[in-house]
Amino acid sequence: MNLAIADTLLVSVLPFYIVYRFLENNWIFGEGMCRFVTAAFYCNTYCSVLLMTSISVDRFLAVVYPVRSLSWRTVTRAWLVCGVIWVMSLASTVPLLIIEQSFMIYVPDTILCHEVQYNMFFLDFYFIYFISLIPLFFFLPLLFTTFCYIRIIRSLSRSKFDRTHKRSRSVRLSVVVLSVFVLCFGPTNVISLINYVKLYQSYSGSLYIPYILSSSISSINCCLDPLIYYFASSDCQRHVYSLLRYKKDYHPPVQSLPLNTRSSNQRGPEET
Repeated sequence: MNLAIADTLLVSVLPFYIVYRFLENNWIFGEGMCRFVTAAFYCNTYCSVLLMTSISVDRFLAVVYPVRSLSWRTVTRAWLVCGVIWVMSLASTVPLLIIEQSFMIYVPDTILCHEVQYNMFFLDFYFIYFISLIPLFFFLPLLFTTFCYIRIIRSLSRSKFDRTHKRSRSVRLSVVVLSVFVLCFGPTNVISLINYVKLYQSYSGSLYIPYILSSSISSINCCLDPLIYYFASSDCQRHVYSLLRYKKDYHPPVQSLPLNTRSSNQRGPEET
């Protein structure tokens, strides 16, 4: 649910960027909205990254340590983790709300929003800020996520207690989730980091176009998350059926996947 909220908030600020790009990088919404939209974009992006990492850790515990983790994986602790993630994500974007983000260039008369390569006055700040933010909010979560899904795939591949087609489906889902995580968030963060280093060293904005394109690609994750977690979670499937106003006594077939996001105390012995 928290991941859905983060994705929805990210989608809500994309129309401002779309208008900005269609107007050939001319910001017409004012300084306040520039700060808010910029901060919201980074906040919800990295909040999504951290939430997806938390889901991968939860699945890792459920699959690799199914019995030992029964007392760890509680709803209360899940909410606590989500709360900490939101606080970290919001706190990380406070500098973007404080520092001026929009400025005018005079040939032609255009107002730019968060275009770092044109704003050399704040280059030192942006370099220090993003050189700290990207490793903490992407590369470290990437290591955790990769480790968790590799261990999940290895554990499922060795399992002899589940039917083959269910095990294969779970492995495929793990590969898909990890691939989406890497392909959506990897290019934009790697290119962004290189871009800020190049700007700081030589004031060269040669990676500006790849950076803009990769940032756009990262937003596709908002569209893929609902599909991935719908097929991975029987709970999610039941909620969708309920929203579509199916009969109250109707329940779609529940597949006992190791990647199921149901709470531990709802699993049967055979699923564990």
